[in-house]
Amino acid sequence: MNRILIVEDEHRIATFIEKGLRANGFSTFVAADGDQALASAFGRDFDLILLDIGLPGRDGFTVLRALREAQVSTPVIVLTARDSVQDTVAGLEGGADDWMTKPFRFEELLARVRLRLRGASRAPEATLLRSGDLTLDLRTRRARAGDRTVDLTAREFVLLELFLRHPGQVLSREQILSHVWGYDFDPGSNIVDVYVRALRRKLGDGCVETVRGMGYRLP
Repeated sequence: MNRILIVEDEHRIATFIEKGLRANGFSTFVAADGDQALASAFGRDFDLILLDIGLPGRDGFTVLRALREAQVSTPVIVLTARDSVQDTVAGLEGGADDWMTKPFRFEELLARVRLRLRGASRAPEATLLRSGDLTLDLRTRRARAGDRTVDLTAREFVLLELFLRHPGQVLSREQILSHVWGYDFDPGSNIVDVYVRALRRKLGDGCVETVRGMGYRLP
């Protein structure tokens, strides 16, 4: 199981990232400031670090520089609200492996995490998800239900991928909202129900089950 260090001082964002990564099979540890980040990175073995720039105490640039000067080669993805070219260049030249600006969608973060971990381990990852006669090709982004090819919107694709990665598991509306729509979702929205109905229309009524009072699952 890959271990990921999340360095983020905003509790809401840190919790959002941690829940999403754990739901996808990763082990996580959260550090809320620069000093704690360095102590954690030096004291434990992590496969990847997600690093905010605007941290209390030592900022992310300082943390990154200290890691690289200490020959810590763990891949680092910077997550920050700073979107200037100068900051991006400074981060990448300072040793970051990737740079994402806030706000971001979890599915994009997850894709970048997997890419960096795959590059570090050189271990191939399955690109075809399957459950019964339902398949989803992550490379071509095409779905098939039996012998039918089904066109999906970008959001439908992410929702179906989430279900296929957790077959038989009940996913609450909150879990689905945070994973597919990001940490700025409206918890009172019925958007999940709308998209589940869309999947049923395209893939068949039985493709996703409603578990009353709990959420949805792929049977």
